[in-house]
Amino acid sequence: MTESRLRTLVALAATGSVRGAASRLTVTESAVSASIGALARELGVPLVEPVGRGLRLTASGAVYARYARQVLGLLDEGAAAAVQELDPERGRLRLAAVTTAGEHLLPALLAEFRRGHPRVALALEVAPSAQVWDLVSAHEVDLVIAGRPPSGVEAEVVATKPNELVVAAAPSVAEAFDWASTPWLLREQGSATRTRVETYLKSQHVAPPRLVLGSNGAVVAGAVAELGCALVSRDAIAELLGDGRLVTVPTPGTPLLRPWHAVTGAYSGASTSLFVGHLHASGWRPPVTAPPPDPPTGGRAPRRSGPRLGSGGVDWPVAVEGGP
Repeated sequence: MTESRLRTLVALAATGSVRGAASRLTVTESAVSASIGALARELGVPLVEPVGRGLRLTASGAVYARYARQVLGLLDEGAAAAVQELDPERGRLRLAAVTTAGEHLLPALLAEFRRGHPRVALALEVAPSAQVWDLVSAHEVDLVIAGRPPSGVEAEVVATKPNELVVAAAPSVAEAFDWASTPWLLREQGSATRTRVETYLKSQHVAPPRLVLGSNGAVVAGAVAELGCALVSRDAIAELLGDGRLVTVPTPGTPLLRPWHAVTGAYSGASTSLFVGHLHASGWRPPVTAPPPDPPTGGRAPRRSGPRLGSGGVDWPVAVEGGP
């Protein structure tokens, strides 16, 4: 079992075709087929099956590809962490963010960070909430800016920032706002903001018209164009509120308080720590942590790492007796 074969399997899973995997890896299609075949023989289970003129992953292949993706992500993460430990200023920082944060929070933060740390290689991926957390689980990003991590994601909150979701509309729409007739502008499926809108409307026992526009920018532009109202982050529309193109619509239960979370995976390198320090210096709040317990009688205090998010809340890991 080689790293090359694992990367071939992951590429096949990501692209859905031998041709796509070959293009991604810059190899021939026959090389892809040979790698997958060798890996299947080594495991003793079929990883692909024919479909039409191509191949697709079997159920076993799909399961193994998920594990392979995490293993490769962890290997890449470890290699980067080793380099960063020697010189954090020459490391890399892979960020991911939900759309609103990626468009309205991170550009200024990254520009200022770049001025202070010009040799750190930066990469940012903006994606819907579900995809962002998948990147964390696969060890393919170092830090995420999003809402609260969902249960089941092994992650550590390293900083938070207040965030308000407000109902906003053009002045003419706000003046004539009506629960029954004013359209609500929605994001795409998989967006955490869309889920919040649907949950909010359900809590108000209303079913107004809905218009799906697909992206945060389109939703905001639609609100400015008087297509309807939208539940959006105040951070995303600060300028539009300031010049009067949008106004907030007072509705029950709003604004919704949904803080931004800066989240790292189970492991984070020294370059990531530089950015976390930058967040704190920029006004983001460090996470609230509980004081350590009293040392047990006759022994040393148990070692603890920071708070981690497990099943929906902040959990302290199990104490480890002794150790450095």
